[in-house]
Amino acid sequence: MFKKQWCLLLIGLLLAFQSIGYAEGTGSDAPKQGMTAEEFVASLKFQKGKIDLPQGIATLNLPDSFAYLNPDDTEKVLVSAWGNPPGNKTLGMIFPSGISPVSQGAWGVVITYDEDGHVNDSDADSINYDDLLKEMQEGMQAANEERKKQGYDGLALVGWAEKPTYDKTNHKLYWAKELNADGATEHTLNYNIRALGRKGVLVLNAIALMSQIEDIKAEMPTILAATEFTKGNTYAEFDSSVDKTAEYGLAALVAGGVAAKLGLFGKLFAVILAFKKVLVLGVIALWAGIQKLLGMKKDKQQNL
Repeated sequence: MFKKQWCLLLIGLLLAFQSIGYAEGTGSDAPKQGMTAEEFVASLKFQKGKIDLPQGIATLNLPDSFAYLNPDDTEKVLVSAWGNPPGNKTLGMIFPSGISPVSQGAWGVVITYDEDGHVNDSDADSINYDDLLKEMQEGMQAANEERKKQGYDGLALVGWAEKPTYDKTNHKLYWAKELNADGATEHTLNYNIRALGRKGVLVLNAIALMSQIEDIKAEMPTILAATEFTKGNTYAEFDSSVDKTAEYGLAALVAGGVAAKLGLFGKLFAVILAFKKVLVLGVIALWAGIQKLLGMKKDKQQNL
């Protein structure tokens, strides 16, 4: 097995009262004891060029600088290599070519789809993202008091690593957050892309270290351009007489309105810790109150 490197990831501030918890586990596709990193990577089937995503929702037109893994191989990476709990429901994952997904500098973009309905973008010009950031930070600060009571590490939203930007023509929203966990030696980067479609939102999340931000910022325009909804699923094809409208707008997407359905993708990047920790996904409701909290539960078991 590969040694595990753990860091905290902010999943989001939710609009609804829900919570999902995961206990640490190993998937059926986990590499056998003694499998080398090279053997594990060789077992993955990377794809390039035009990719039809599952469910026929969207396509990727990837240049040679990127490769795609289908949901099954993505699960192998998330669970067996990166130490996430099993059962992640994704549409696959995008990786930069030439960088092994099990290397120290690895990063990738997890793709999921949330069919909550058509997101109205009428609030695009009225959102004050500086005010929204303050509200999110205040919510995290208040939540940390309860987090620590439950034995979880504190988690802070440092600020925008890249301020939210909405492309009105292509209906794509992107932003990046800088996060810091108590005791972490380096801050975490959470880079987000949301492509709005007829019936829902295509979600692309890149998790990395803040030290990698310039590399990732340089690559994100390529990923943005490569992602397109298929005919029948585009934003322009919304039909109010038959299609559902989402109960939130762009501001809620940034704050984390659909985060409960994104799964737990805590990329394991920071220094190897002396103790194994269990990732737990909870819920923080910014406007309605706090029920459950996201954190890494302290554990005295030794690291693998």
